[in-house]
Amino acid sequence: MKSRTWSACLLVMALCSGICTAKDTTFKLEGNPIFRDAFAADPAPLVVGDTLYVYVGHDEAEDGGPYYNITEWLCYSTKDMKTWTSHGSVLKPTDFKWATGEAWASQVVEKDGKFYYYTTVQHGEPHVGKAIGVAVSDHPTGPFKDAIGKALVIDSDTPNKRGWNDIDPTVLIDDDGTAWMCWGNGTCFMAKLKPNMIEIDGEIQEIELESFVEGPWLHKRGDLYYLTYAGFKGGSENIRYATAPGITGPWTSRGELSGNARYSFTIHPGIVEFKDQWYLFYHNATLTLNGQKGATGRRSVCVDYLYYNEDGTMKPVLQTEKSITVPPAE
Repeated sequence: MKSRTWSACLLVMALCSGICTAKDTTFKLEGNPIFRDAFAADPAPLVVGDTLYVYVGHDEAEDGGPYYNITEWLCYSTKDMKTWTSHGSVLKPTDFKWATGEAWASQVVEKDGKFYYYTTVQHGEPHVGKAIGVAVSDHPTGPFKDAIGKALVIDSDTPNKRGWNDIDPTVLIDDDGTAWMCWGNGTCFMAKLKPNMIEIDGEIQEIELESFVEGPWLHKRGDLYYLTYAGFKGGSENIRYATAPGITGPWTSRGELSGNARYSFTIHPGIVEFKDQWYLFYHNATLTLNGQKGATGRRSVCVDYLYYNEDGTMKPVLQTEKSITVPPAE
């Protein structure tokens, strides 16, 4: 009987792997930055049922050390935007055998009960340079595994063939079930994905966007498509966007959505609707943690309310310290 009981316990432990773990901790939202247990950047929100998940890169740069040192992706979740759970590390670049490091911007999307983690990593030999990988899991907090055993996109796949082209993937699954991916640095690329979510379907296109730098984010509201991204203004990045009547365009530039990030050269948008309210996630570098001040390589994730005009354009977002601790506007 004892052996059967122990076997049952082992089975429950296995089923809970990646779902209920001892490392999970909860905390209350205190304002911006919202996550204060780690430096983090490039927020990517995902709604699953009644829960919002936010995936981030873990900034670990030391004073006088590498400009960026990002060795893993972390995940946080909430059911009410007030109480949050930290799930710790859910994926590392080293989980891709062909990668050598650098957990840059990413996004997780769900399709048919599977969770696909599109990432930016540094590719090893023979394709040295930034590349896009994809991992997959049955649960939003993992465990995630390399879905194809190789990169989804490498330098030779993109028209410009530059070593830093292929970063910051964003994926939108359209109403008809077709998945589209945008990515890029300096040039914005777009391609359709095959139904299996792990292969490019057709040619890779280039999208002309005003002042595009990096960090694209795709979303749809009603019949309008939005491509939000990091542009360039006044010596550092700001958040800009474009809209289109269809996923393939034509894209119309709409100007600035939000300004430069405090103390950070970079900024990265993540947009989501959760329980009938829209939010803009981004990062700055205002957090001080364990005596270390924020910096371009030690960033912190923030969130503010996002509103739309009657014509579908987005209202400019003022980056705040109170964040969403105050009620949304009527």
